[in-house]
Amino acid sequence: MDLLGLVFVGALVGLTTVLFGFGGGFVTVPIITLVHADLGSDTARVAAATSALVMLVNAVVSTISTKRETLTHLKGEWWLFILLAAGGAFGAFCAKFAPETLVKWGFVIYIAVTAIDLLARPGFFRRGGAKARTKGGKGGDGRNGGTAGVGDDENLGEGGRGIAALFGFPIGGLASFLGVGGSVMTVPMMRRSGATMTVATTLANPLTLVIMLPAVLVTLTTHASTEVPGMVGSVDLRSALALLIGAIPLIVLLRRRVPKIPEIIHAWGYVILLITAGAVVAVS
Repeated sequence: MDLLGLVFVGALVGLTTVLFGFGGGFVTVPIITLVHADLGSDTARVAAATSALVMLVNAVVSTISTKRETLTHLKGEWWLFILLAAGGAFGAFCAKFAPETLVKWGFVIYIAVTAIDLLARPGFFRRGGAKARTKGGKGGDGRNGGTAGVGDDENLGEGGRGIAALFGFPIGGLASFLGVGGSVMTVPMMRRSGATMTVATTLANPLTLVIMLPAVLVTLTTHASTEVPGMVGSVDLRSALALLIGAIPLIVLLRRRVPKIPEIIHAWGYVILLITAGAVVAVS
């Protein structure tokens, strides 16, 4: 695929960043896997590393462009941020020594398990929180066994109960190891805590930023055994730049005018994109 083609793909990356909070990982990994299929054992590692850089930049741009009132849902979540970052660094470090087969099929299996979970368990296609309301009275925050109060799901607020900090390290580690960002875990978790799809996918971007910053620092110092032009560490900078040229303008545009999508269509689009990305990597 030439650089112009990657710019057009980058526009799709930008679209998925805004609509699904992916930061581009579920588009970038399959595409870079196809671009560098000739690298053999380094293909999956280069795809994951390049994806991490693209996701980091997209997450920065998306976070800056997000409305302040939406970001307040993450206020005070310092322990979550610290553990996400620690997990991100650890996962990227482990990927330096992992065999290509493990990274590639780990990506595919991870997506397959997630897709099955989203389809089989309740709480993703409809906002979570109903169970919490049956466990007591008003006043709890939903994180320490309390409740969200009585009434409909809106009483939880658009951001729901959030993500417990203890999940930060495994989310960060797995996300950076496979190069997928954190949205595949954070969006379903926020949905089941009572968040709307719009808020869950929007907040996935700042969380991805926290994970991918240390991960990128690690991957830039990790060299693939097969060098190609434009490679820095395990990152294909030329492909990453082409993808970002296509993605960034669309992210800025859509973040200022976030499309209004019905919840059920938004949720199904998320699942379909997950399955598509896993299938592309599996057959590449």
